[in-house]
Amino acid sequence: MADPVRGDVPEVDDGPEYDLDFRAHPERYRVTSDERGVFKIEPYKSELLPEWTVTTLSEAEDSAATLHERYREYREAGEFVGMDMARKYLRMGWTRAMRYAKYPGGQKYERDEAGNRVEREPQEWYDEEKREIAVVFREHLNRVREDSAYETAKREHQTAYADE
Repeated sequence: MADPVRGDVPEVDDGPEYDLDFRAHPERYRVTSDERGVFKIEPYKSELLPEWTVTTLSEAEDSAATLHERYREYREAGEFVGMDMARKYLRMGWTRAMRYAKYPGGQKYERDEAGNRVEREPQEWYDEEKREIAVVFREHLNRVREDSAYETAKREHQTAYADE
């Protein structure tokens, strides 16, 4: 798995964030298909995390719509890193809500009698509201994934900065 950052970028002393402004230095950002970097890539983390929630269906609907709107704002501003981070927050909403939909308390793993960590059997559906929340985030995520501007910007970023 590739790290979402190129080169050695230190973290800030009092948190998990990288000590780098990725808006000013998009060349240091590497595209990953997963959610790595959502709590570390600034200033996008500070702009997007406050908008993210999977607590209730109503709040999640607002959250997903707001994150999708932020994606469009970044697209209009030509900020691919912001576009990709908004995509990651939508993906995180979908994956986290699915975990809570399938597993009591969102706990995918438990300890067996010997104390070994083992994956629980998923339940279909343990929490129906979380399943509905996952669907909301997935719909917005799919719109981003299907946006030709996203694919173009991603390709241009990878070409410009030699992503593998």
